[in-house]
Amino acid sequence: MTTDSQQSAPREEIVEVWDGRIALRVKVAGQGAPLLYLHGSTGLVWDPFLAHLAERYTVYAPEFPGTSAGDPDAVHVIDQLSDLVLAYEELCRRLGLVRPVIVGHDVGGMLAAELSAAFPELPERLVLISALGLWREDLPVTSLAAAAATELPGLLFHDPAGEVAQAALTPPADPEAAVEVIGNMVWSIGSTAKFIWPIPDRGLRARLHRVTAATLVVWGREDRLAPAGYADEFAGLIPGARAVVFDASGHLPQLEQFKETVTIMEEFFK
Repeated sequence: MTTDSQQSAPREEIVEVWDGRIALRVKVAGQGAPLLYLHGSTGLVWDPFLAHLAERYTVYAPEFPGTSAGDPDAVHVIDQLSDLVLAYEELCRRLGLVRPVIVGHDVGGMLAAELSAAFPELPERLVLISALGLWREDLPVTSLAAAAATELPGLLFHDPAGEVAQAALTPPADPEAAVEVIGNMVWSIGSTAKFIWPIPDRGLRARLHRVTAATLVVWGREDRLAPAGYADEFAGLIPGARAVVFDASGHLPQLEQFKETVTIMEEFFK
């Protein structure tokens, strides 16, 4: 599942934020209006979904503090979620992003929602994909940080043995490269867990009413990590938001239901 734009590797920009104490590495590709993409717990991967978005937008995809190669200690600079939100707003200003579309997945969805609630005039539109940030006792969210390695495929994908999942999960053939990829993913899960452990609830529910951007919530019905019931929760708390839940999809509908996800997003962007 590749596209022509996927063949062109994104360029990288280094943007200093938080009084120069954090250097965020941002992957940039495409042309057109700005789109800020906030990745999930397993780290940033330039996949077919991002490649497709770059066909219409200039995609800016920052790596979460601490997940960039050679800079693992950046995660220790910020301890409060509210400060993390401010750092990302600063990133938008330093990149010169004016009314970007903001798309967030997993913990990136939580951050996208927090950013949009704290700065309602920032996003032109908002897309939340399998977003964390809410908690109900009858809909427990599984922590990737507490899961065994053997559980990850089933938590992330509806069909972990399928072609899409295998393409995403199979490490490089080179042993050293494979160790690096796996190590980076583990550290990314740990870095993002700092802001969602032990449960991904930092009071977002009370702030979502502040979101004014048109919002689309996308979920996979078979999501075993964050149950699909949260799609309606987010849509009900954000004024005017719409929720779409795809069958035969787990925590990564943008990959398992790629065509359906990009189609509904393109309709939303019109």
